[in-house]
Amino acid sequence: MNIGDTFDGLVETTPEPPFARLLDRVAFGGLLLMTAAAPHSIAVTQIGWLLGMLAWMMRIFVAPRPKIRITSIGIALIALFVWSAISSLFSYELLVSLDKLRAVSIFLIFVFALNVLKNRRAIHLVAFVLIGSCMVSVAWTPIQKLLGRSVEFSQLSPSSPLALGGARDGDVIVRANGKRVNSPEAVIKELDGRDRITLEMNRLDAVYRIELDSSNLLPGANAAERLGFGVWKSWRGFRAAGFYGHYTTYAEALQLIGALAFGLFVAAFMAGGQMRPVVALGICVAGIAFALLLTVTRASQLAFVISSVSIVLLGATRKFVLIALVATVPIAAVGLYFLQQQRQVGFFDSKDGSIQYRLMMWRDGVRLLGESPRHLIVGVGMESVKDHWQEWGLYDKGWQPMGHFHSTPMQLAVERGIPALIIWLLALALYGRTLWLGFRNLRSSGDWRSRGILLGCIGALIGFFASGLVHLNLGDQEVAMIFFLIMAIGVKLSTLETGEQMLRTESPILRG
Repeated sequence: MNIGDTFDGLVETTPEPPFARLLDRVAFGGLLLMTAAAPHSIAVTQIGWLLGMLAWMMRIFVAPRPKIRITSIGIALIALFVWSAISSLFSYELLVSLDKLRAVSIFLIFVFALNVLKNRRAIHLVAFVLIGSCMVSVAWTPIQKLLGRSVEFSQLSPSSPLALGGARDGDVIVRANGKRVNSPEAVIKELDGRDRITLEMNRLDAVYRIELDSSNLLPGANAAERLGFGVWKSWRGFRAAGFYGHYTTYAEALQLIGALAFGLFVAAFMAGGQMRPVVALGICVAGIAFALLLTVTRASQLAFVISSVSIVLLGATRKFVLIALVATVPIAAVGLYFLQQQRQVGFFDSKDGSIQYRLMMWRDGVRLLGESPRHLIVGVGMESVKDHWQEWGLYDKGWQPMGHFHSTPMQLAVERGIPALIIWLLALALYGRTLWLGFRNLRSSGDWRSRGILLGCIGALIGFFASGLVHLNLGDQEVAMIFFLIMAIGVKLSTLETGEQMLRTESPILRG
């Protein structure tokens, strides 16, 4: 069997007509591209998705027409989109909220992948491609930390133009006029021909900006002396972000994919005689856990622990549980020490600025909901707080930086109303029930891959919900794409395993 026949076996395309076969291939190829790019680039992920989605939609109208499966979960997600549209019509900023519907439509990844995936081999391939691709960024993370970046300085002169702007020893110059800089010379170069530039600075993960005026530069033989500091080095204290632009996005992606890998690891280990997969998956899980540690993102780390415990309790024996508990204690101790050293805070530290900010936003969210029945029913409208925060008294009346509500449930309720939150929770509940039915049928199966994928999907769901209590992970498009892709993998596999019982919940919207 050649590669083309193998690929067609994964796609389950029809031999005739040739155009239908081509569309099936393109749709599945787009899905694979989307999967491979998801841990790295939102742009390439969207290209793969849109290319595959276009081919799949065209395929619907080419005979023999395929049945379109949505499932009760898909219906709930469509209901959430419809309610979001209704909420937008009542928004305080109509056009802004309507434009935000494009981001809400990302749930279509679930519908697309659910219909393009036809068999277990295709599902297994997509799951392993997702994990394997993630390992590229995982391998890059420690290298990036070793190389360092930006400009961390010390021995700052009181007359330094940086000190005049409020900088102090140990601070880091991250960007100059929006461009990343890795040396004092790069900072001076950005100032050439300009009277002043804006520097983005970092101090213990707090970002602030100062104006650097060329007239304030000091005399000196090199760039460091002109900027007024005696010692500088490449900054290695940054929080790992992989190929993404933000560490929280990377941490959320890692804990989702890590749960999938850990589910497969537990299933392979419990199956016995699977030494190579156990070793390979063990390396993947260890690498993902290490990269997650380097993000220093507490909520995602805790969510990964919760999802891993859930996976072990569902899929392992008591002996394995005891071994896992013994191994977890020193790992947790190292993680807590690293967190304290990196961020100078404890895991649950009421004095930490990020925790205080979250509590402030949650209080404001509850207050905003209770101010009007309109807010309770349809919310204030997506993104409308950015234009109305002053009249609503948000962000400590302007003393705190503008942001979001740092919680998926809170954001849904405030922006789209309590009904939107209920619909979302219903979708998650239906998803969890579907996974459980599929896993229950596979408990005694010899197919460790399918069992492991469902275990991983269950863990990913639990972790996503847990971290979503304090992170707006549904609002992070890169994370949401991965979540809906994993959701499609889990639902399709459960459907294949439970047969007619699950088919009753599926709703064809077009039939041949």
